[in-house]
Amino acid sequence: MSNRVSVLGSLPARPSRLANPTGCSLVWRQRKLAVRSVPLEKQISLPPLETPEGLVDCLQRSPVRLVRLDLPLGESQLRSWANACHGAKKPAYVRVLPTRNLPSVTNPLQWKIKRSFDWLAAALILLLSSPIMMAIALLLSVSSPGPILFRQWRVGERGKLFQILKFRTMVVDAERQHHQVMGNQAGLHKLKDDPRITPIGRLLRRYSLDELPQLLNVLRGEMSLVGPRPWALYDAVRIAPELQHRLNALPGITGAWQVEARSTQLDINIVNRNDLNYLSHWSLVQDFKFLLMTIPKVISGFGAY
Repeated sequence: MSNRVSVLGSLPARPSRLANPTGCSLVWRQRKLAVRSVPLEKQISLPPLETPEGLVDCLQRSPVRLVRLDLPLGESQLRSWANACHGAKKPAYVRVLPTRNLPSVTNPLQWKIKRSFDWLAAALILLLSSPIMMAIALLLSVSSPGPILFRQWRVGERGKLFQILKFRTMVVDAERQHHQVMGNQAGLHKLKDDPRITPIGRLLRRYSLDELPQLLNVLRGEMSLVGPRPWALYDAVRIAPELQHRLNALPGITGAWQVEARSTQLDINIVNRNDLNYLSHWSLVQDFKFLLMTIPKVISGFGAY
């Protein structure tokens, strides 16, 4: 058993490969672990990886410093590995082709100005909105059972997975009901009359108050005030392969989709093409424009549900 438990802990010097019963192969090189989907007939049994606890233990014992996950693994597998990496305190990334037109590469000086502004503005808004956030937290704690904050895995800059923070607007077991409610919806998984949303949650969503905790994501460096939509795993796995490099971008709280289309445009690939257009023509002036446009959109509740 000790040999099996250390399967990730005693990594050979040269590239190696193995498979496990959950339908993925593990390839490690230079302290990076690549997790890829494999056919059922090529799987072998690795008992230590069959439970979440076992996987966390193996990752903790290993010299692996980061994990890269293939999108074909699917939503469930990606979430399981993200949770395990989180438990082992090792970063997880989705593996996508790199792109050279990221603003941080094409306009490094302006990008540094943007990121400094992000941090200062987020800290100020967080300070000013703290009484409102405390009132929302109190209202949520007395109106329905469950946690005040909702956490969900999203794809961040260069494919790094992070947990987005929002005020909880749905019932506690909403994630388990997700695919049952959405069915075979082809576009973005958003539903106007989603039965999982609580009455308080519907009010918070209408005026985007549920997104205030994302200011903490900005302070952590996981998001920007302005940028493309942060894709949830169930949406990210359905992006067309030729557009998946969009997942390299730093996501934002607001941006082109949020102020120009939002729930009126639910085609995933159209949204990604628009995001790529935004990235290729990025400027500080454009970001400032989107920030100003956000204010009336939030007040009017444009496309929010």
